[in-house]
Amino acid sequence: MTTPVRRPSGRMPGWAKALAVFVLVLAVLFTVLRLSLVPGLKDVLGTRTHDRSGPALLESLRDLSRYEAASGDFQVVVDLEKDTRYLPDAVRGTRTLYIGAGTVGAYVDLGGIGADDVRVNEDRTAATLRLPHAALGTPALDPERSYAVSKQRGLLDRLGDLFSDNPNSEQAVRRLAVRHIADAARDSELTARAESNTTAMLQGLLRSLGFEEVRVTYGPGSGA
Repeated sequence: MTTPVRRPSGRMPGWAKALAVFVLVLAVLFTVLRLSLVPGLKDVLGTRTHDRSGPALLESLRDLSRYEAASGDFQVVVDLEKDTRYLPDAVRGTRTLYIGAGTVGAYVDLGGIGADDVRVNEDRTAATLRLPHAALGTPALDPERSYAVSKQRGLLDRLGDLFSDNPNSEQAVRRLAVRHIADAARDSELTARAESNTTAMLQGLLRSLGFEEVRVTYGPGSGA
């Protein structure tokens, strides 16, 4: 008696059918998201950004008596390199090329003017004012115009970044950019421009009040 030979069945096992359906669904979903075949679906399944920051708190109030007379825009290229002795830069070291852009304001402090710094003649046609020299404010770095052009890191530095977050990675170049901008502002004509603008402002103001001669000088006064 001969044993009949079984022919392989053309049906797929149940687990194979489920796997095929799952892969097909993933492929269709991926195609839809990539090609945007369904309008609005990308917005539904995409990521959303939530700003959960608290409200700003007013910590202090200060009365300002300074006249902001001039402002200068500055840009500096910072090339900061940090290396380790006896190790090549490819193993340990960083080099960052950073473009820093910011503004510096120049002002004249009118709050310290004393009674002897303002002199008016008897018929109120001439006035002499002695003001302190213009000073520079703190440089304000503009994050919209400041950016890192390139950043090179050694192997050990790259490995360290994988295991820890370093929010201070660019603070060093930002501080250096602010310092260079402050130096550039001191070497510029910004304070001279501020004193010239302050003189023009005061002369126009006092002449509109009837003064014919207005003289403004700068230097240490009684309020210094």
